[in-house]
Amino acid sequence: MDLFFISLGIIMAGGVLPLFLKQHFSFMKAVSVFGIAAGCLLGLINAGRNLLIAGNASASFDYLNAFSLSFTIDSLAAFFLVAIFFVSFLAAIYSFHYMDKSEKAQQTMVNYLFFSLLIVSMALVVCASNMITFMLAWEIMSLSSFFLVINDYQKPENRKAGYLYFVFSHVGAMFIFSAFGLMYGFSGSFGFESAAALPESVKIIVFVLAFIGFGSKAGVFPFHVWLPHAHPAAPSHISAVMSGVMIKTGIYGIMRMYSVLGSHTMIFGEIVLIAGMVSGILGVVYALGQHDLKRLLAYHSVENIGIILIGLGIGMIGVAAGRPIMAVLGFTGGLLHVLNHSIFKSLLFMGAGMVIRKTGTGTIDALGGLIKNMKVTGITFLIGSLAISGLPPFNGFVSEFFIYMGGFRGVALDRTAFGLSLLGIVSLAVIGGLALACFSKVVGVVFQGEPRSAAAKNVDEKGPAMLLPMLVLAGACILIGVYPKVFVLMAVKGIGSLELGYGRIPLGHFIELTGNITRAASIFFGVFLFVLALRTIAYRGKTITRSGTWGCGFTQPTVKMQYTGTSYAASILEFFRSVAPLDEDHPPIQGRFPAKTHYRSHVNDVAERYMGNIIVRPVQWVFDQLRWIQHGDIHLYIGYILLTIVVLLFFV
Repeated sequence: MDLFFISLGIIMAGGVLPLFLKQHFSFMKAVSVFGIAAGCLLGLINAGRNLLIAGNASASFDYLNAFSLSFTIDSLAAFFLVAIFFVSFLAAIYSFHYMDKSEKAQQTMVNYLFFSLLIVSMALVVCASNMITFMLAWEIMSLSSFFLVINDYQKPENRKAGYLYFVFSHVGAMFIFSAFGLMYGFSGSFGFESAAALPESVKIIVFVLAFIGFGSKAGVFPFHVWLPHAHPAAPSHISAVMSGVMIKTGIYGIMRMYSVLGSHTMIFGEIVLIAGMVSGILGVVYALGQHDLKRLLAYHSVENIGIILIGLGIGMIGVAAGRPIMAVLGFTGGLLHVLNHSIFKSLLFMGAGMVIRKTGTGTIDALGGLIKNMKVTGITFLIGSLAISGLPPFNGFVSEFFIYMGGFRGVALDRTAFGLSLLGIVSLAVIGGLALACFSKVVGVVFQGEPRSAAAKNVDEKGPAMLLPMLVLAGACILIGVYPKVFVLMAVKGIGSLELGYGRIPLGHFIELTGNITRAASIFFGVFLFVLALRTIAYRGKTITRSGTWGCGFTQPTVKMQYTGTSYAASILEFFRSVAPLDEDHPPIQGRFPAKTHYRSHVNDVAERYMGNIIVRPVQWVFDQLRWIQHGDIHLYIGYILLTIVVLLFFV
């Protein structure tokens, strides 16, 4: 594991060195980007080698002469490390031109420090092999990401987003603490391996507590309330990392707890599958009603976490029912979707960051026609949109295809397993259809048509450091969609460390499936390139003229006659009004010569409406009552520290 810790050291150096280079803005950024990117690249190579070639690697260090900080890189941890280092590597490069305001040098410097801390802590979370190590890394990850969310702290909405994230992050941590506390109370050990000896009834309680805690970080409905606030507040390269890989640490925690508990009861699969279906459908429904581009993408993270949970739930049901092929298909699809989502969601957030950086707004209905001047951004965003919608021949299709196959295997089961498998298949189909509707809205309104405001006119996409990561991610979407074999085998190897008890599964069936996908994708691209060549030959030498589109009888069309995102999604949102209540502000038009009117709408997240009353407001009230502690007297602060030390001495 020496190479692993060396890579983390280089990443941290990339975050710390800028603290001494504040006066040289461009050089400071270059040093930080080079350090973080180099460390991530080294970590990526090491993780890929551990996943595909080497076996498990372990290391242990004494902590305070009382505990042991233990780390293990098995195949599951290596798979998550691949996603963490790959996305973070590209996000670091993207940040060079994204963080381009020299007047905010100190803010940029601090951003790189916490960015490096976030990457290191995520890597340590997935490698932790005991409770102390895990919670220490988990808290560093939560705190560093909190400071990244409030990076632009001058804006009140960003501070609110940070506080909301802080509350949910630590309420979730309390549930994880509770689960670990039960494990320690019955086993007397901080090691994860002791969990297998717990009584079956305790295992169920531990899993439920852990699922709530990890589900809060992952953005599982209804614990996702922080997510649509935090992602728009953070800088776009941080949004890409948080949505692409940080929330996946919650998925990792769920999978790891399922593995170490060693209880393959049907109820675990039922809980995960039901949570996945609800998160997937409601996540995309709420995304359809959003007017802010990054907030819309944030809700799609809830949707895709739902898809991942559907795959894992099908896998758990397959294990409980004694259907190893169903289990492997479900787990493989779910784990592969972890990687796929990290790729296309990072691409979409980077595309959104380019749009917001160049136009100054993320309001969907204020944009339009951007693809004319932002061709690379528009095309790569389109590829990411097709991938997230689960359409072939892109990577999102491959992982969802495996989940579908696992679900169809479950239809042969009886009673509850049959019903849930069928619902899982239907939910995936509904999610895919709604996602396609949502992204056809985004691409059509943001990139097609004519500019709806002055902000969308005369834009450019200068900044090669921002364009290059988007091109690489778009290429990865196509590569995995056309040649999925290696990546499917990576996912199969990743779940190998779960020790699910179904023995060795022949891989010939999976290789055959990936071969069929490759052949179909090759035929598609062959036909596409043939038609493109035919069109080029047919139009060669011909004069191409430009004229206005037929205006259906309107002699003076205006940009206001175009579809808006609100009108495009209105009929779909009306169908889901019971779970996505809509607030509308539209004064009635009166008189023969009516005055100027307006229309505003807001889709209410039912979880945010009720979870705010249950969790956020009570926690805020408690802290308001403790505000007297923060009085500014340094002597009393020292007294608090001494009192804490004295109290702790009674327990040491």
